[in-house]
Amino acid sequence: MTHPYLLLGALFSAIAAALHLACIAFGAPWYRFFGAGEGMARLAEAGSPKPALITLGIAAVLAAWSLYALSGAGVIGRLPFVRWMLCAITAVYLLRGFAGLGLAMFAPGERSVAFWWWSSGICLVIGTLHLLGTRQAWSPLSANAV
Repeated sequence: MTHPYLLLGALFSAIAAALHLACIAFGAPWYRFFGAGEGMARLAEAGSPKPALITLGIAAVLAAWSLYALSGAGVIGRLPFVRWMLCAITAVYLLRGFAGLGLAMFAPGERSVAFWWWSSGICLVIGTLHLLGTRQAWSPLSANAV
């Protein structure tokens, strides 16, 4: 049985990973557009490897999260600790979403308020999909739980 909420969560995590890789490929204008901050954009323009390494790390995490959602949805084989990883992924997305809303209101820093609102909304949507999907898949995942 596949779980559509986790499938959507996996899709959105994969899209986010791909957009991070596109930032590496297309450089400073993409870092600016997606709100990485002027510091990251300037480092990318200067040829520093730091923005690419940070962004590659984020993309790798998002890709792994997509795989865990696919595993929880029953689309790919069961990954180790899938139930607990889905809980952790859900928590990170939701915490990032709520924390970003707080930052938008009180301390946007280098990033625009619009960046915090948009990115937080996206994280809250993805986190909610993971929450609903994890709840839906919890019992089937309990068999032979890891």
